[in-house]
Amino acid sequence: MPPIPPKREVLPPGIFGSNRTMVTPHYAVMPPEGILESRLPGFKETKIHFQTSPAMGARLAQALLVMEEGGGTPAPIEDGLEHFFYVLEGEAEVGAHDEVRRLGAGGFAYVPAGAAYGIRAVGGPARAIWIKRPYVPAPGIAPRGAFFGNRAEVPRVNKHTNGRTWQALLGEADLSMDMEINILSFQPGTYFPFIETHIMEHGLYMLEGQGLYLLGREWHECWAGDFIWMGPYVPQQFYATGWGETAYLLYKDVNRDVRFD
Repeated sequence: MPPIPPKREVLPPGIFGSNRTMVTPHYAVMPPEGILESRLPGFKETKIHFQTSPAMGARLAQALLVMEEGGGTPAPIEDGLEHFFYVLEGEAEVGAHDEVRRLGAGGFAYVPAGAAYGIRAVGGPARAIWIKRPYVPAPGIAPRGAFFGNRAEVPRVNKHTNGRTWQALLGEADLSMDMEINILSFQPGTYFPFIETHIMEHGLYMLEGQGLYLLGREWHECWAGDFIWMGPYVPQQFYATGWGETAYLLYKDVNRDVRFD
């Protein structure tokens, strides 16, 4: 009898190349299975899945960190950028300047530009969203310091429609901040009351549920784990589908005048 070959993971061939991915100069829809991992100096036992970056045309970088137990940054890193971490799964110790907090799922941290940051999975593997970008100062306004929080402690605010709520993780209309990061939650069948077209750029990570996103003139089906990048002035609207609540983490740049680069 011939020997039994070792068991291995075999991926389906995808012979027709069918997928939901769409990348344009103005927006992108990216399911997680197509976003390959990177390895970075300063991180160990960590897969970094970059979802967007200046190479795409974005003014931020956003990534999914997949850390083994003890993985992450062995030592603090300071790169002159501002950083935001949101823990999706597991637990992580996140450092901001000289303060370290242990964060579970839903925990988040803001690290101002010029402060050292660090993140490390503890008690098992962990996954987190990582956002970084250059800070844009405002004349006469001091930058905000580092701070931590948890999704469960941020009030839900209903705006404009029934069944749709905001959670402002970094606050709202705080002129010391050049970005906001919110969680928008939708009951099934809830939608934006109009099509938005605005100057703000978005990085969107689907936390739970599913829905249809209008980008430009096309509708895209999106599920938990998907990433969407929206450049300035892209017409956009969301319609929640499925049987349970849908929620996504949404970055946007705010509170600064137009630039003439």
